[in-house]
Amino acid sequence: MMFNYEAIAKRINLPEERLSEIGKIIRKDFPRDEMMFELHMLRILMALERKDLTLEDLLKEEGNKGRADRTR
Repeated sequence: MMFNYEAIAKRINLPEERLSEIGKIIRKDFPRDEMMFELHMLRILMALERKDLTLEDLLKEEGNKGRADRTR
């Protein structure tokens, strides 16, 4: 692991299932690039910690992307 994003997840008391959900979102963009995956995970968790982003907004935004993709 290059970036210790799990420490932030623990610090903000993010349940493992939510961390997994975020991971699935990021993995779509970086299926084979572990460094980019970890970097983006770190950035999202830091934004959650600073309260620049809420988990609900992140998941809602991802859900809206899926709907937009299906309407094309």
